Amino acid sequence: MKITREQVAENRRRILDSASRLFRSRGVDAVSVADVMQGAGLTHGAFYRHFASKDDLVAEALAHILTSDGDAPFSLRGYLEQYLSAEHRDNPAEGCPFAALASEIRHQSPQARAVMTAGARQIIEMMSIDMPASADTAERQTAIGNWAAMVGAMMIARAVDDGALSDRILDETRRFVESSIKPVASADPETGVLEAPSPPNG
Repeated sequence: MKITREQVAENRRRILDSASRLFRSRGVDAVSVADVMQGAGLTHGAFYRHFASKDDLVAEALAHILTSDGDAPFSLRGYLEQYLSAEHRDNPAEGCPFAALASEIRHQSPQARAVMTAGARQIIEMMSIDMPASADTAERQTAIGNWAAMVGAMMIARAVDDGALSDRILDETRRFVESSIKPVASADPETGVLEAPSPPNG
């Protein structure tokens, strides 16, 4: 039976979904093409109808992860709460590819590293919007520092075997990053007019 174009696209999506989860959960080098295809519910031979090599799959899977929420509205506070959460820490297969794979990607193909570089730039750009600073350069510096702190905190929180310390690493990093986010303007309860937030003391 001839496979339709829609089924080809669906099979490719299933392979990318499987690879995305397995790579983040186990690491790229610990996952074989056979593992990915088994997770997708497809035969090993079907792999090469969609991808030229495992290196090709790695790059495509990273792009798949980084663009999966591309159309969703971005809220820095929401992103911060979700990122530095116990749920994210305990479910790396569904989480940030940087926290899960950063140490491995430097050994991967130039294509995979280019995808991660583009993803990093996009995240920094989105985070820069809510950073209070007098110049775009300063906003970008703050965003880079905060994002690096978030990724590093998640990596360390997953590495330690002390649950209380792991939780504290996430909590303290969240407080640190929150201190640099633009305060939200509040509306006057009588007029409904938005009022600029008061500057922080000190």
